[in-house]
Amino acid sequence: MRNFERPTRSVAVSRQTMAATSHPSATLAALQIMEAGGNAMDAAIAASAVQCAVEPGSTGIGGDCFVLFAPNGSDQVIAYNGSGRTPAALTLDWFTERGLDEVPRQSPAAVTIPGAIDAWARLHADHGRMPFADVLAPAIRFAEDGYGISPRVHRDWTLEETVLAADPTAARIFLPAGRAPRIGEVHRQPELAATLKRIATDGRDGFYTGPVAEDMVSYLRSLGGVHTLEDFAGASGEYVTPVTTDFRGHTVHECPPNGQGIIALLILNILSRFDAKGDPQSPDRLHIEIEATRLAYAARDAWIADPDKAEVPVEEILSDELADRLASMIDLRHALTDLPAFDMPLHRDTVYISVVDRDRNAVSFINSVFYSFGTGLVAPRSGVVLHNRGQSFSVKPGHPNAVAPLKRPLHTIIPGMVTRGGRVEMPFGVMGGYYQAMGHAHLLSKVFDYGMDLQEAIDLPRVMPRPDGTRVEAEGTLPTATAEELTRRGFDLVPTEDPIGGAQAIRIDWENGTLIGGSESRKDGVALGL
Repeated sequence: MRNFERPTRSVAVSRQTMAATSHPSATLAALQIMEAGGNAMDAAIAASAVQCAVEPGSTGIGGDCFVLFAPNGSDQVIAYNGSGRTPAALTLDWFTERGLDEVPRQSPAAVTIPGAIDAWARLHADHGRMPFADVLAPAIRFAEDGYGISPRVHRDWTLEETVLAADPTAARIFLPAGRAPRIGEVHRQPELAATLKRIATDGRDGFYTGPVAEDMVSYLRSLGGVHTLEDFAGASGEYVTPVTTDFRGHTVHECPPNGQGIIALLILNILSRFDAKGDPQSPDRLHIEIEATRLAYAARDAWIADPDKAEVPVEEILSDELADRLASMIDLRHALTDLPAFDMPLHRDTVYISVVDRDRNAVSFINSVFYSFGTGLVAPRSGVVLHNRGQSFSVKPGHPNAVAPLKRPLHTIIPGMVTRGGRVEMPFGVMGGYYQAMGHAHLLSKVFDYGMDLQEAIDLPRVMPRPDGTRVEAEGTLPTATAEELTRRGFDLVPTEDPIGGAQAIRIDWENGTLIGGSESRKDGVALGL
């Protein structure tokens, strides 16, 4: 039960429909779509499109997308991988010739072919109900007529002013007064509105062929990229089989690699080896969660890659033997010091959306440009912000996740879905790049191990191990006594530079016929239902 003396908010409760997003305009758009006759898939796409306008640093049509969908309340979860591949001409030699030992952020090499629009079009055609133009109409209106800048959007925008100023189009569109728009100011993106109108009329071809594709390709090639119109025309996501594990009587579904969802399942498998009792923020519990994450992330960095281009040992990652072995390494007396080196960028920006409709179609939907404003490169005529997902590649020859032609990088963005007893129970997700797999596992543990409601679990102070030894980022709200004890055990706790992650979730109460939702208090958004 919530402590009503604490300055937080209650879970949202409704009977018919619910949406939870990180921006109020997106949540409202999703509800309006469902009230107008659309279903949960229509609503999720509409919400994502709105966020591409009103949260341009967090997501965009020039990014990627992953989706889990449980139709009609069933446990038959469908997964879609909407991540893009590298251009056919991009090889490791491109980096060797330039003396690069990593993929630079503001470089055309960081831009894989965006997969989001292909995913939207395919999922809408297969599972939507409303005309595609009606689904995109709210986003077009915000991009064309303008939207007010909200506090978290403003805060994140200001941190990228230097990056945006380095690209002429980005500076013109996103620094209209030579700076980031302030809270309450109105911002417009007419080029994005025109591009969305073209997509609304022509579907995926409005993005991957014709003037929009020509604009992106010509701009990337002017910067030294090797992208071609053929790369864009041939872009396609795919339906994939979810990976699953059982946790405390529930089945947890994730998209398979090239995403890191399987690592969330590995963390849950490790946590299932320990009893959950007492204070969920106790030093012992956080010690276990931190170490489970560090061990699972070591496995991720060694193994996760595009399964079309490298062997990914899915069965081994999900095996009881691996979970037993990793759990046995955790020693509550001190932090582990013998871990494989990590090799992952830390920065991230993403939007995550949960939607459930009257028919109990449940959608878990995530869309991202990776870093805030992606590469910071913007196609000049179409207004497309180009993501930097290619930075997740390794440039080490022989590494499973090494750059190669037509290859998808390891992806941090992961939607989640929980089922039980033959029915869907909860679409959920946690934003935050590197943190996401940890966030998935820890959110579910707080709900299923400790009986917390969704908002309580989302609001808890967060910690996140960094990819350099025993360093752990900690939010300032972490109890002092807990922080001191973790430090005594050998963890190097450092203040986090940014609030850690962001979550949305909707739980279906089948017995009472209600929906219960939570939305990230670290963001601007809200969960609402009818």
